[in-house]
Amino acid sequence: MKRRDGRDINPLLGTLEGEGAEQRVKPRELPDTPEARVHTRPTQSGAASPDAPSYYGQPVLKAPVWIWSVPLYFYVGGTAGAASVLGVAAELAGGEKLRALGHRCRWVGAAGDLVSAGLLIHDLGRPERFLYMLRVFRPTSPMSLGTWILSGSGAFNGLAALLSGRKGALGRVGDVAAVGGGLLGMPLAGYTAVLLTNTAVPLWQAVHKSLPLLFMASSVAGAGGLLRLLPHRPEERRVLRVFGAVGLGAALLAERAVARDAGRVAEVARPLREGWTGALWTAARVCTAAALGVGLWPGRRRETTERVAAVLGTAGALLTRFAVFHAGKASSRDAQATFQGQRQGLGAAEVVPGQTHASDGRPLRFPLPVVR
Repeated sequence: MKRRDGRDINPLLGTLEGEGAEQRVKPRELPDTPEARVHTRPTQSGAASPDAPSYYGQPVLKAPVWIWSVPLYFYVGGTAGAASVLGVAAELAGGEKLRALGHRCRWVGAAGDLVSAGLLIHDLGRPERFLYMLRVFRPTSPMSLGTWILSGSGAFNGLAALLSGRKGALGRVGDVAAVGGGLLGMPLAGYTAVLLTNTAVPLWQAVHKSLPLLFMASSVAGAGGLLRLLPHRPEERRVLRVFGAVGLGAALLAERAVARDAGRVAEVARPLREGWTGALWTAARVCTAAALGVGLWPGRRRETTERVAAVLGTAGALLTRFAVFHAGKASSRDAQATFQGQRQGLGAAEVVPGQTHASDGRPLRFPLPVVR
């Protein structure tokens, strides 16, 4: 008998909508009746106006169906990638003096990769769906490439962590695996931003140049904050202090760049300024700035201030992911966020004028003019 996986829906009774763990059966709607019909013009009804017409005020896009585990994966995966990079750099530059820090970074990277895979599987709803994504390797797809990056990073970091402290050939194999995990940790820290900006969501699309920088800087700040909560020797604390401060400073600059790019269209930037998503974004910026200030504040109780800065930096990195995630979902539900960006020649239309080839290398046979 054919294996049933819950997707055999009778079209006479309902339709299956959503993806992954958010799949739901929507009951079939009743037939259209004359009483239910709308007799107004589409562009002059609902939330539209003569200056900003839309179609009955309805959103153009469907909001992403990702659940809470996706932005949490953005944070955990980015932290694991940044920790892997720091571990390799510490072992290569510091030698035996920082080797213990490198080994702790291996374990943080391996644990983060394992948790990240679990969060992705939770969103997909079925474990085998994660394996299905490994059947194809497509460099032009951020989702396909990201799946392979996470899998390779988990394999390298897991092997490096298990062989930490071994002597002889096994120890050298662990060192080589740690280098592999560090190399994959760099794209792991920021590829999720590329994944977001490759969608049609207005906010994510508007910040396609600055969001990857924010995610990578925030990953460095988050990894520095998390590692500073662990016990370390004085020389290791100095390295983590510099590492975290660089990440926090870069994150503050990248946040300004994201706000500037989104602000080119007022409707696109509205979720970052208003409502509970704007409050999340503000809280993330405040935590990041406070972490940098507390971490650099001179005083005798250095250990206490470092722990406070570490907690604030971790909170800032986590809130940044959730703020960007939920603000993007809010912008997808705003019809004007889509229309106004297109009318100003932003979004996907930016790459059309003057280009002869698409991102996959194929020639553009029908380039479309941008109407400003």
